Amino acid sequence: MNGTRLVKIATQSIVKNKMRTLLTMLGIIIGVGAVIVMVAIGQGAKAQIQARIDNLGTNLVVITQGASQTGGVSQGAGTSNRLTLADFDALKRESTIFTGVSPVIVAPTQIVGGAGNWRTSVNGVSLDYQSIRAWPVASGRYFDDTDVRAMRKVAVIGKTIADNLFAGQDAVGQQIRLRDVPFDIIGVLTPKGQTAEGRDQDDVILSPYTTVQTRLSGRQFITQILGATASKGDIPAAEQEARGILRESHKLASYEADDFTVRDQTELAQAAQGTTQVMTILLAAIASVSLLVGGIGIMNIMLVSVTERTREIGIRMAVGARGSDVLTQFLVEAIVMSVVGGVIGVGVGFAGSLIVQRVTGWGTAIAPQMVLLAIGFSAAVGIFFGFYPARKAAALDPIEALRYE
Repeated sequence: MNGTRLVKIATQSIVKNKMRTLLTMLGIIIGVGAVIVMVAIGQGAKAQIQARIDNLGTNLVVITQGASQTGGVSQGAGTSNRLTLADFDALKRESTIFTGVSPVIVAPTQIVGGAGNWRTSVNGVSLDYQSIRAWPVASGRYFDDTDVRAMRKVAVIGKTIADNLFAGQDAVGQQIRLRDVPFDIIGVLTPKGQTAEGRDQDDVILSPYTTVQTRLSGRQFITQILGATASKGDIPAAEQEARGILRESHKLASYEADDFTVRDQTELAQAAQGTTQVMTILLAAIASVSLLVGGIGIMNIMLVSVTERTREIGIRMAVGARGSDVLTQFLVEAIVMSVVGGVIGVGVGFAGSLIVQRVTGWGTAIAPQMVLLAIGFSAAVGIFFGFYPARKAAALDPIEALRYE
C-alpha cells in the first residue's frame, strides 16, 4: 500500500469521529502553541538586548580599570585604576586598527538651570565619541576640535535632561550650571533609550574631556576608554593591539598581569543574554509538558480505536493484509493526527505571540526553523505514542479478531 493511500485511509478514519479527534489533538495544539509563544518571547527579548548592546556603539571595544592585588590575591575587576589621558593619547597616536578612540571621564553632578535642577553625570569625551557611539545630535551641533583645545564650557545634553529642564522650549542656546560652573548648551542628542541593564542613556551630558578634567573632575585617572573598529572582524586584532600599547604605556613586565580590562560587544551581549537564554529554555521546557500530555492523549484514543476496530482489523488480515500493513496504517493515523495538531498549534502560537506583543508591549520573534522544529516534534510525538497501539493492532490474531463483537 503506497503512502498516499495510507494517508487517505488514515484521514478518513480520523474524520469519522471529528469531536473526539479534535479533543485528542487539543493537547498537541496547546503544546506546540505554548512552546512557540514561549520561545518567541525569549527570542524577542534576546533581539531587544542585542539591539541595546548594538546601540552602545559600532564595533565597540571598551577599556576599563583592572584588578588590584592584595597579598597575591586578585580583588576583582574594577578595583584598580591606572588609566590616564596619556593612555588615550598613546592609543590615538599608535593604533593602526581603531577608527576612533575617546576617553570617558565621568563626573556626577547637579544641574541647575531651566525649570529647576537635575542630578546626572557629565561625560568628558573627545570628538570621536560621536562616531564611536553612532550618536548624532537632534538639534544644534556637537563640539569641535577648537572647543576641546580651548577647554570651552559647552555641553551637549540628552533628551531626558532636555525634556525635564526645558520642556516646551528649545534647549540649544540655554545656559546651565554644573558645580557652579556655567555651561552653554550647544546641542541636544537624538534619543537612544535604555541599555540592556535598564540605564537611561539619554540622561547624560557630553562635554569636551579637557573641560571636564580641569573644571569638574580634577582627578588624574579616567573612567574608561572607548575604541571602534571598521568591522567586527577587526575587533580581536584591535583588542590585542590595545593591550600591547597599554602594557607598554604602563611599563608592565612580561610576567606581570594587565592592570586594565579590555572587553567588546560580544562579551557584553553574552553576559546580558545569559539569563534570558536560561529563562527561554526553562519556559520552553515547561510548555513542552503539554506536548507530552497531548501524546498520552493520542495513545489513549488510538488504543480505544484499536478496540473499536478489532473486527475491521480481522477482516483486513483475512483478505491478505500483513501485520506490518496494519501497524503502518495505525501509525500513520497517529502521525497525521499529530502533524495536523502541530500545524494548528503553529497558527495558535503565531496568534498568541501577537496577542502577547500587543497586550504587554514585549517584543516577540518567531524563527522559521522553530516552526519546522515544532511540526517535526509533533510528528515525533505521534510516532512515539502511536507505536504501541499500532503494534497491538498488528499483533491481533485474525481469527479472534473476526469473532470479536
